Amino acid sequence: MNRKTVFRNLAIVAVIVLAIWGWTVLRDGNRDYKAVDTSVAMTQLNIKNVDEVQIDDREQTLRMTLKDPVNGDKKISSKYPAQTTEEVFDRVDASGAVYQTNVNKESFLMQMLIFILPLILLFGLFFFVMSRMQGGGKGGVMGFGKSKAKELNKDMPSTTFADVAGADEAVEELFEIKDFLQNPARYQALGAKIPKGVLLFGPPGTGKTLLARAVAGEAGVPFFTISGSDFVEMFVGVGASRVRDMFEQAKKNSPCIIFVDEIDAVGRQRGAGLGGGHDEREQTLNQLLVEMDGFGERSGVILIAATNRPDILDPALLRPGRFDRQIPVGNPDIAGRKAILNVHAQGKPIDADADLDGLAKRTPGMSGADLANVINEAALLAARENRTSITAELLEESVDRVVGGPRRKSRIISEHEKKIVAYHEGGHTLAAWAMPDLDPIYKVTILARGRTGGHALAVPEQDKDLMTRSEMIARLVMAMGGRAAEELVFHEPTTGASSDIDQATKIARAMVTEYGMSARLGAVRYGQEQGDPFLGRSMGAHSDYSAEIAGEIDDEVRRLIEAAHTEAWAILTEYRDILDVLATQLLERETLTRKDLEKIFDKVEKRPRITTFNEFGERTPSDKPPVKTPGELAKERGEPWPPEPPRSPELAKVGPHAGPGPGELPGQQYPPQTPYPQHQGTPQQGGAPGGTRPDYGAPAGWSAPGWPPTGGGPNGAGSSGGPQNGAAHNGGYQNGGYQNGGYQNGGYQNGGYQNGAPSNGGQPPTNPYGQPGSPYGQPPTNGHHNDGHDGQNDQPPSNGQNGQ
Repeated sequence: MNRKTVFRNLAIVAVIVLAIWGWTVLRDGNRDYKAVDTSVAMTQLNIKNVDEVQIDDREQTLRMTLKDPVNGDKKISSKYPAQTTEEVFDRVDASGAVYQTNVNKESFLMQMLIFILPLILLFGLFFFVMSRMQGGGKGGVMGFGKSKAKELNKDMPSTTFADVAGADEAVEELFEIKDFLQNPARYQALGAKIPKGVLLFGPPGTGKTLLARAVAGEAGVPFFTISGSDFVEMFVGVGASRVRDMFEQAKKNSPCIIFVDEIDAVGRQRGAGLGGGHDEREQTLNQLLVEMDGFGERSGVILIAATNRPDILDPALLRPGRFDRQIPVGNPDIAGRKAILNVHAQGKPIDADADLDGLAKRTPGMSGADLANVINEAALLAARENRTSITAELLEESVDRVVGGPRRKSRIISEHEKKIVAYHEGGHTLAAWAMPDLDPIYKVTILARGRTGGHALAVPEQDKDLMTRSEMIARLVMAMGGRAAEELVFHEPTTGASSDIDQATKIARAMVTEYGMSARLGAVRYGQEQGDPFLGRSMGAHSDYSAEIAGEIDDEVRRLIEAAHTEAWAILTEYRDILDVLATQLLERETLTRKDLEKIFDKVEKRPRITTFNEFGERTPSDKPPVKTPGELAKERGEPWPPEPPRSPELAKVGPHAGPGPGELPGQQYPPQTPYPQHQGTPQQGGAPGGTRPDYGAPAGWSAPGWPPTGGGPNGAGSSGGPQNGAAHNGGYQNGGYQNGGYQNGGYQNGGYQNGAPSNGGQPPTNPYGQPGSPYGQPPTNGHHNDGHDGQNDQPPSNGQNGQ
């Protein structure tokens, strides 16, 4: 409710109150008379000092005009009991005054109306105020069922896709919807239909609502926005009515977009839950399902919704036809974090020593909202310290504030407790440094922040989505390093390791029950998630394993933690002198960076990789190393990676090895203009004309007609197996290559059309056919690499030898 609405409502209330007050005052007949006690009035009647008297039987009031004023008042009034009316009348008559009476002659209906009218006015005022508080909207007092969706107008500040960083895939998907609304002919010509609904889901702070604002700023069509909690309120039937009204408004403004934020408030799974189902919410959801994909038409209306709990949404809401696209919006990777930091740094005086790229590397796992908060906290700190720019030091402090909370400068601890904290954090740091599979320690500090007395921060050099068993064990060793240091140095543990123990227990239990990393219990998942009974999930709490297995799980978890504890103890015992040096430095400087740690740990050697259990049985791991990625091979050759973008077609036409163009070879056009169907052994992304193709590894400056190939053909793959059992370059079209193994079992230079060359002649190769169905990324056995013969990297044939 805005300020104008509040003032208008207050003015209406004031007018009503003044009207009631004025009506009451005008009806008051005693306003000219001074109220006195009944005894005073009776005395004036007895002494006959009364000139005129009004006897009001309705109000049991005497209004008297005196001959001589009493206390300066000539007109007085007094009340009398209803039972004494006859006696009062006799006294007035005996006083000799002129009198008149007002007898109550009003009907019973009029009396009731006078009594009820104020109540009606008060009830009407209450109902009016409540309707405004409930957001009755355009419908006024009876508008509870009207939609509360707000239409964004052109005057509102707009956000565009240029303001969104770190979510390129989501931007691409939403840009297509915007493009369809603005240019539908291109899609309709191909028979494409725009998705009816798009669901944006991901952790909080990743930019789902920001993406919706960007769509609103760029769509150029009416955009309605509403929250999921705006549907269901205190009155039954309001939610379903508002859903109907919202879609009716959208249809009138078609084409348009509706954005529902936090749709899980109304779209939670129907059915059983703790306390039973919620009938009103389920009715609202049912109406939403009907409007999204029912018998009615809603062409031109696109629904975009956002949630961070897609797991609790009703399956009927998620099916195609309602939400055709479900777009994940996760935490950004390092490139996304760089882009987000650059966006939020615009317009702020960033100092030259501030490295935003380095800051992006040190903030893995942070969402876009976290990164925006980091930049904003740094700006606030700069203003607090009266600085003119944001320095690298302030950015570091802002990261620590976002991760661990503000520094507790007023906290005073004893020297002994400070020493315990220094050894505790030093134990974490030394144990992590000695483990071979752990992320490097970026910073260690004993400064108290939030609820922690200090922390050691391990920052991965690259973003990771997977974790090996040895890496998880290394995390266990690091977690137990603090407690091991306390036991080693002070001969007893403290309560400071409680969070470390909790973290280690979670990791160890996940290794055993979720990831199958226990040779004793095998690759089995123990304990399925039963769901939350408050969210409509099953209330069954039974375990899917026996009591004996539960005991073995507990034993295995304890064994993992004990093994990590023992390993941490061994590391700290071996390097006790270095641990003392580290604790001394922490007590003196309070915070140490990676450069400081490298000097202190220069003699610390990495421990052997451990798994604590190697009972593989007959499954002995292979000693053969895995294949190398194209990036690893390129780095070994000293070539840049990623490769440069492919050469343009205009440059390829004037290359040094320009061969025959399309249509120059007899019989067929090469390369084929129609993409071949995908067969087993062909790359699945091939065949789409005009698409971006991968780099096939051609030498710099090399060019040829049809290179790179437009797609893999039947019975072949990529550059080492092309259309019709061969590739465009190393084994060609129709069982050979256009050079050194050609069209129809020969090449146009060193092998001919139909087993001969136009210039040099020659015999057909012994087996010119490429091996059908070659796996993706592997060359066919025959018809490969410049000879059309055996695929063993032979030299090009001499004139007329046709690959012999």
